[in-house]
Amino acid sequence: MSIYVGNLSYEIAQDDLKQVFAEYGTVKGVQLPTDRETGRVRGFAFVEMETDAEETAAIEGLDGAEWMGRNLKVNKAKPREDRGSSFGGGGRRGNNGGGGGYSRRY
Repeated sequence: MSIYVGNLSYEIAQDDLKQVFAEYGTVKGVQLPTDRETGRVRGFAFVEMETDAEETAAIEGLDGAEWMGRNLKVNKAKPREDRGSSFGGGGRRGNNGGGGGYSRRY
């Protein structure tokens, strides 16, 4: 299971997170999502620890702690929700489904 880390500074780097979480045990991995358009860090991350005991210690030690001028939100990551395979969702809008706002005569 992973740890969710929220309210991170936008100046954060993966190595910074590894270093902080390493105080609680072995860090197996860090995911630091970035914005697709800007490439900027999105302000949250996922950290995976070696054992459940290390994970619990990190959550208890870091949740609410101030780091880089922000109070961290640290808890167990929830499984990602399946959003299905639809794109954009929602169907047609406007024109009451009237075919694009024009009429065609034969």
